Amino acid sequence: MAEAVDPGTARLTGGEAIVESLLAHGVDTVFGLPGVQIYGLFDALAKAGDALRVVCPRHEQAAAYMAYGYARSTGRVGVYAVVPGPGMLNSAAALSTAYATSTPLLCVTGQVPAAFIGGGMGHLHELPDQLATLRSLTKFAARIDEPWQAPDVLAYAFAAARAGRPRPVGVEMPWEVFDRVAPVAPAQPLPPEPATPPDPDALERVAALLAGARNPMIMVGSGALGASAEVLALAERLQAPVVAFRGGRGVVPSDHHLGFSCADGFERWAHTDVLLGIGSRLELAWFRWPDRPRGLQTVLIDVDPEQQRRLDAQIGLVGDSSRTAAALEALLAQRGVQRPSRAAEFTQLRAAVRRRVETVQPQVAYLDAIRAALPRDGFFVEEVCQAGFTSYYAFPVYEPRTYVTCGAQGTLGYGYATALGVKVAHPDRAVVSITGDGGFQFGLQELATAAQYGIGLVCVLFDNGAYGNVLRDETNRPGGSTFGTRLRNPDFVALAASYGVRSARVSSPEQLGAELEGALASGEPALLCVPVDPARETSPWPFVMPPSRGGADAHS
Repeated sequence: MAEAVDPGTARLTGGEAIVESLLAHGVDTVFGLPGVQIYGLFDALAKAGDALRVVCPRHEQAAAYMAYGYARSTGRVGVYAVVPGPGMLNSAAALSTAYATSTPLLCVTGQVPAAFIGGGMGHLHELPDQLATLRSLTKFAARIDEPWQAPDVLAYAFAAARAGRPRPVGVEMPWEVFDRVAPVAPAQPLPPEPATPPDPDALERVAALLAGARNPMIMVGSGALGASAEVLALAERLQAPVVAFRGGRGVVPSDHHLGFSCADGFERWAHTDVLLGIGSRLELAWFRWPDRPRGLQTVLIDVDPEQQRRLDAQIGLVGDSSRTAAALEALLAQRGVQRPSRAAEFTQLRAAVRRRVETVQPQVAYLDAIRAALPRDGFFVEEVCQAGFTSYYAFPVYEPRTYVTCGAQGTLGYGYATALGVKVAHPDRAVVSITGDGGFQFGLQELATAAQYGIGLVCVLFDNGAYGNVLRDETNRPGGSTFGTRLRNPDFVALAASYGVRSARVSSPEQLGAELEGALASGEPALLCVPVDPARETSPWPFVMPPSRGGADAHS
């Protein structure tokens, strides 16, 4: 291929061409670790000065998870840069988490010198086929072989990350190309794909089905995060509970009578006759909730046309959640559908569920203390731990994107680094991360990152001296052995202090609330350690995987 010729070209290195493309696409933050194969990229990042904020954590996995937290909490593309081979592989867990949660992420990585790619010579950081590995974890991945290719490749990468179902993408560049100088045309972002209008015939069929439903239910996931107002308007017209498991929490506020948790939703499951999924995998319906109602009709609104086939929906509406939900609500309004309020009924139902949920202790008491201290628009980053599982249904969420989750990937140890990325993206809003002692030690070195960059994240660490969930499973399995689950932990309070991070040990929900308020007010990074006896932790699982109730009402 010949070099592009454009009157607006400038002579740039490969690294500078990438950075110019990032700036053209509105990127303001890059997370990453420098290394020999990508020195040219970091030279270009340094040259960009204040136009780009660069945050360098202590591990490549943390860089990728910080970018994930940035993307998950903003809806914008999170960008990180790592060396090839082990660096890229260290970031792979975050790529798979982003893929599982439909989150736009851009991995920029290096390569061995072009002459050695595919040679199997054992060059530094060489993989058998790094690009193939990237393609197995992303929606799009490509190599930039020459500096002048960077604008077009990155324009396509950003478009792919954002179009349709958002997902991670990746680009690689050979070692020497980061420093090679060539004429490079200005970066031109691609226009967004036009939204697909909902099919009129399918829309009419869905409207008729919902108009005739006795007990419709709406289930929302990450695909509905940008459709909060439209979903609520539709739900209020139908007086249908809006159930969120993890990804869709906050689409309808928890203090609205239609804003149901998964525990609330299960109380209506047996009586549901039409299930409307909006940007959701419907995991509760096909995996977690037993006793599928007889004759249930399933409708799906999703930008991904494959979802209707995967989820075996009777009717599928392919399109943007906000536009399609608005069109459906307008059609129901034309039909004169306006159900009387069920506020009293649902408020009573949810109060009864809350009384049962409050038996999950001490997790609920500590989550209540966190919620009381966290502003309404504050961010809460869950983790794979007992309090994290409990938060799926016991932590009220009031705004979209403020409940940050790893979703179906269930990535132990993702939380602290992800929360650092959330706080970098939102320096003026409160961010609280919760974690267990097992997961926290996957990335506790990032306390140094918090201290170095003054990232005012407050982390609440529940220290039960074990991988608590595995310990419970092993203990309850007939003939099971408790192998590898009990942990010898450091003094987390002293450890955090040694990094220069504010820290305290708390022994009650009341003390946690007071310490948390002080830490949030200080604006400093903080770690609050909560010792917990694993033998006294109530299992959160009956509300995540409820048992079958059987009986006639399971099919009423």
